[in-house]
Amino acid sequence: MNRFLPHLIAIITLIGCNQAATTDTTIPILDGSKIAEHIKILSSDEYGGRKPFTEFETKTITYLENQFKEMGVQPGNGDSYFQKVPMVEIESTNMSALKITGENFAKEYQYKTEFVALTRRVTDHIEVDNSELVFAGFGIIAPEYNWDDYANLDVKGKTVLVLVNDPGSDDASFFKGNAMTYYGRWTYKYEEAARQGATGIIIVHDTKPASYPWGVVENGWTGANLYLKAEDNNESRCAFEGWISLNTANELFIASGKEDYNFTKEAKQPGFEGFQMNLSVSLSFTNTTKFSESNNVAGIIKGSEKPNELIMYSAHWDHLGTGTAIDGDSIYNGAIDNASGTAVLLEIARAFASGAQPKRSILFLVVTAEEQGLLGSAYYAEKPIYPTKETVAVINMDALMAIGEMKDLTVVGHGQSELDDIAEHFATQQGRYIMPDPEPGSGHFFRSDHFSFAKVGIPALYAAGTYEHMTKGVAYAKEKSEHYVANDYHQPSDEYDANWDMGGMVLDGTLFYQIGNQLANDISSWPKWKKGSEFKAIREEK
Repeated sequence: MNRFLPHLIAIITLIGCNQAATTDTTIPILDGSKIAEHIKILSSDEYGGRKPFTEFETKTITYLENQFKEMGVQPGNGDSYFQKVPMVEIESTNMSALKITGENFAKEYQYKTEFVALTRRVTDHIEVDNSELVFAGFGIIAPEYNWDDYANLDVKGKTVLVLVNDPGSDDASFFKGNAMTYYGRWTYKYEEAARQGATGIIIVHDTKPASYPWGVVENGWTGANLYLKAEDNNESRCAFEGWISLNTANELFIASGKEDYNFTKEAKQPGFEGFQMNLSVSLSFTNTTKFSESNNVAGIIKGSEKPNELIMYSAHWDHLGTGTAIDGDSIYNGAIDNASGTAVLLEIARAFASGAQPKRSILFLVVTAEEQGLLGSAYYAEKPIYPTKETVAVINMDALMAIGEMKDLTVVGHGQSELDDIAEHFATQQGRYIMPDPEPGSGHFFRSDHFSFAKVGIPALYAAGTYEHMTKGVAYAKEKSEHYVANDYHQPSDEYDANWDMGGMVLDGTLFYQIGNQLANDISSWPKWKKGSEFKAIREEK
């Protein structure tokens, strides 16, 4: 789900050229036509939007397996190309209206247009009756920032209303300034509400701090959703997790007697205290559950000298499947998100397979259920095929767009690890410059699969040209990326276009190849997390 959003969606092509911009003849030339063909096939209607647990998963992972076999890339999990990922699919149906009542207020809000909700609990029915509504600011407990939105609040059995993102501001010493921390992610907020014993949690959607429109929430939190299988059947989670629109939230604060209350401004103030809203929430729905297994796909090229040490390339193969029809189209093809990253990974694999054997092993991991919350990568991080302490680095590819050659290389989470320095070296060779995410408040570092690996200490790079078009400048790149987010991201219109120029994917793919090739052959090199990274201590404990 994750994705490069405005200015951050990877926008990469070489104009009229399918060869990487380099004079080094030792670097293999990635084939833009092969990348295009992979995207065209994987995002075709025949692949049905590549949702896990469907016949289209089988078709997708079989395609990936066959591609690895044809290249000579060996099975990455013993004698198999697959790692089974046990999950449960929960589809919530018969959703009632969200009924909010107070002393002089009663209103029913409509599903999808004004609110969305689901549950992770493996149960047939959810019934919430007159659960007290409590405003808990951003829903964050962060001792290192002396911040506790739940201080002096008893939310057990109640429903908490919280804001999206975190209270960071222009002050870089406050949280991480304008850069979103993990505390700002919806995943954390849901987890924390459960730890506090809440019955339900509702996040207020606001397009700017969320960095995506309401339509993304509507598509992502409705229909069938997947979760990793849990021993307690997720009974430790809130009974329901949901979102409401900003307009609905404004109405609720007025109904609670705070007509002139600027809840966003107030919640950002140090010392903020949450409060009872004197409103109650009622909601009910039924669930259909299905247990099954999805698959990560893994191929490996064994190293000649240090086969137990490896470099990992990652991308996610899944998308949203079929859903609400828009302009008569119900297939969410996911061409950019993420047939593109998968296609570039396959072409990098072909380049390594056709070259000299590396000294360290190269693992190509194409994970499932990223769109459901980084589930495939989270499962691998929890149950790795190869020990994390022997995994040198991860290079992740997600949502690579094709609008023209990019002058920049934008690194999401810039400053986290020494991989930045290696990337800058090769970017400079390509006549490009390296830069940090210009939209750090959008929290992109937490929204793709590299984050699952970072959480277990593996240095991870998530980068691509995103900011400045080589010949048409910053404004052109911005317009194209914003158009994608507003019109195509997580929509049926995210489809392959034969007019795309694939050269930029070749350019970035070549850079990713060079990074991996250097790390695979310089067996003394172990890139480290930099001082101040929250992942540094995790790695050093390995």
